[in-house]
Amino acid sequence: MKIQEFELRTILLPLVRPFRTSFGTQTSREVLVVKVTDENGNVGWAEDVAMSEPLYSPEYVAGNLDLIKRFLIPALFERSEIRAEDIAEVLAPYLGAPMAKAALETAILDAQLRGEKKSLASYLGATKSKVECGVSVGIAPSIDALLEEVGSYIDAGYRRIKLKIEPGWDIEPVRIVRETWPTIPLQVDANQAYARNDGDHLAKLDPYNLLLIEQPLDEHDILGHAGLAKKVKTPICLDESIVSLRAAEDALALEATTVINIKPGRVGGYLESVRIHDLCVERKIPVWCGGMLETGIGRAANLALAAMPGFTLPGDTSASSRYFKVDVTDPFVMDDGYLDVPTGYGIGVEPHMDFLEEITKSKEIVTR
Repeated sequence: MKIQEFELRTILLPLVRPFRTSFGTQTSREVLVVKVTDENGNVGWAEDVAMSEPLYSPEYVAGNLDLIKRFLIPALFERSEIRAEDIAEVLAPYLGAPMAKAALETAILDAQLRGEKKSLASYLGATKSKVECGVSVGIAPSIDALLEEVGSYIDAGYRRIKLKIEPGWDIEPVRIVRETWPTIPLQVDANQAYARNDGDHLAKLDPYNLLLIEQPLDEHDILGHAGLAKKVKTPICLDESIVSLRAAEDALALEATTVINIKPGRVGGYLESVRIHDLCVERKIPVWCGGMLETGIGRAANLALAAMPGFTLPGDTSASSRYFKVDVTDPFVMDDGYLDVPTGYGIGVEPHMDFLEEITKSKEIVTR
């Protein structure tokens, strides 16, 4: 395909309720939305999942916008013809920035698949028509508020609860939630909030039958996670540490994890996500699809990925209403704890342009 133009749009979408983690509190989601148009008029959409500030990763919205305009798009325009499968190689000279690269790759892949009249789910090798829903619960202002929020999600039909934890907000909240709902699949996410010497403390979570402890230590501390896995009976899952297929191979070789969270933006796109998935299937390692407070654009693509056979644990594939009163696409509505995988061409959804314009902070068109 030949790319005619890119549209780079920054939007600000309010959240239903503040979402607090050890990285800070979000009350709205600033998102860089990428639209690509090819020579045949096929349009592709994607979102860059970077946050407004470099708190989860070194990437952030304004920085990625500059990087994409200044370096990545010019590199793509040097090719007269390009396919999504070529993007990683073309952009490899520019170090880092997996979220920015993933957004470009996904938008191009969406346009490519629409031109080929193929869905993203079928292209990736999905085997499921619907995906089990989990929900991520931020750090609450009180135990009562936590129980009220968790209870509302269980009543809504969510099949897995993930609690954000940090030092001072961990053992007691988990104990109370587990005692209140003894059978609900439950896991915790530390977002790198602990240190190597916290192993004995984190082992206090073992009695509560958790699916996993997600990313307890710094993302660079693979050896620390390997040591922690020997002290804690609850499975250790890596998130921020898994930035590529190579990182996944290394973590598994060092026995630093027995579960992997795949976030397409964090690893550089859906094609690298598939490679990590295939590795984990080969090694019999369960995977699940993490979330980054995506709009319907990113949620649609994540559902296609989560429908692959190796995704055996419920991911952060929540209904649109978990985060947004109004989404930028038709809302994803949960039915009996599941979301349907889009079957339309490409990612299978279209943004509502009137609403998108209403929440747009800036928009730029980049052409050849």
